[in-house]
Amino acid sequence: MSTNKPDPSADWLSAEQERAWRAYLRMVTAVQVRTAQDLAALGLSEPDYEVLSTLSERPDGTSTLHEQADKMGWSRSRLSRHASRMEARELIRRAPDPTDGRGCLLALTPTGWDTLRDAAPSHVASVRRHFVDRLDPEELAALGAIARKLSGDR
Repeated sequence: MSTNKPDPSADWLSAEQERAWRAYLRMVTAVQVRTAQDLAALGLSEPDYEVLSTLSERPDGTSTLHEQADKMGWSRSRLSRHASRMEARELIRRAPDPTDGRGCLLALTPTGWDTLRDAAPSHVASVRRHFVDRLDPEELAALGAIARKLSGDR
């Protein structure tokens, strides 16, 4: 028999904890939506930019699909599907991974490099407008420390 009453044995959040949790969710959503809208105006999605920017961190703009998926926190199948769409737009290319017969390499194309180079200044301005410039240095440092703690990147 089902009841609509909450489980009294659950370790419920206090009112303050609930407010903090909901504020965090609203903050992440608001910043993400605003920066995504700015990227969309440049013809890129957030995932597009994430793939391009993380590949650009590699000296040759190339990474294995496995390493790239791990870095982005995506499944390999999700990244593979997204990479197919980006490959069709000539932003990246795939190549067989010489060290793993079942894997592949993802590499930025000249178009991908140009697209990232053109988009990066606007994206940084968007991040500043919707995130960095809204916080004073102490708040930014505290938020950075909190983010590292919650993500396990001490």
